[in-house]
Amino acid sequence: MTRRLEGKVAIVTGASKNIGGSIAAGFAVEGAKVVCNDLDPATAAATAERVAGLGGHAMALPGDVTDEAYVAAAVERTIDEWGRIDVLVNNAVLFNKKGVLDMSHAEFRAQLDVILGGAFLLTKHVAAAMIELGIGGSIVNVLSTAAWQGEPGNIGYSTGKGALINFTRSAAMELAQHGIRVNGFTPTATAITDAAHEARRAESRSSGWTMEFESHLPLGRRPTPEDYVPALVFLASDDSRMMTGTNITVDAGATAKYWPWVPHPD
Repeated sequence: MTRRLEGKVAIVTGASKNIGGSIAAGFAVEGAKVVCNDLDPATAAATAERVAGLGGHAMALPGDVTDEAYVAAAVERTIDEWGRIDVLVNNAVLFNKKGVLDMSHAEFRAQLDVILGGAFLLTKHVAAAMIELGIGGSIVNVLSTAAWQGEPGNIGYSTGKGALINFTRSAAMELAQHGIRVNGFTPTATAITDAAHEARRAESRSSGWTMEFESHLPLGRRPTPEDYVPALVFLASDDSRMMTGTNITVDAGATAKYWPWVPHPD
């Protein structure tokens, strides 16, 4: 059976062992060669090793997505190694759960620079390479249910992800003439149990903004990173060739739910 991403080359930013790493692994299983980016070299290398363990091809290119020199070099290295870039997933993020009253302007700008600035720079350089190669491609911006709803105590993240919605639409309109599709993907609060995620949950609790997910989700549980992979493979593949400037949501029904309803009160 033909794999859906056979022969394609993908760059995944923020390729941690959670969502980004699962995207990279899922793409490799479907036949793509994958560039694994993360600010932390050990994290990028671990994801590349995960892909190799599945029989896939991966290259770790750690670096700062807000550094244009790094981005340009990473795109050039990818083309030198594999001759093309077909897919970009802008997933890099800086977590810093603070509200408008307690976040400094410098912290706010730094968070937006990763979420928005990183997506801008990767899209700019990858799209230019796709145009030069004449191959078109697919760009996916990872959003969040916090992009569509008002989450308290997370002002920088919510603002950055919300702005990515219209960045996606605008870039899609600009790049359509070149055969480059740009779409959003909306995950929600994800079932992750690693130490970093637990630290973020503790930070959220200490902020005074209590969050309860499972009892409010119509499907009864939070998605895992693996639950996101099929939709992302679809967006990266030619199966979504007539989609651009839009969004796919995998959130266990969170954003569709009428807000006062508690589907699982027990």
